[in-house]
Amino acid sequence: MEIIDRKENPILNRVEITWQWRHTGAPTPTRKEIIDAVVKMEPGATKDCVLVKSVSTRFGQPLTTGDAFIYGNRADLEKEPKYILARHDDSEASAAVDEKPAEEAPAEESVDDSEATEIAGGEE
Repeated sequence: MEIIDRKENPILNRVEITWQWRHTGAPTPTRKEIIDAVVKMEPGATKDCVLVKSVSTRFGQPLTTGDAFIYGNRADLEKEPKYILARHDDSEASAAVDEKPAEEAPAEESVDDSEATEIAGGEE
């Protein structure tokens, strides 16, 4: 990972970085891998205060670029929109509680061959 641009934003108590990652022979890095790399490259950053804002991979190229925000504390990070925070939620249990279980589709009734031909739209 290479940091392209780094801006300090004291109003929002965060550091905004633009980065690029060349991953020749490897798949696009996951959000967890990106967060780990940001923590290694930015002094004083912790995993719970890093937010990956955007990720873009070019088709056919092993180059991924994006933006990440490193907040000074967790309270400032919580000011981000809820859908952004949901992307970074590590617990799968909270997502499972919010989702309703899918209802089972009704079983199809058996159709005899003559009806199947009519449904298919062809006469033989």
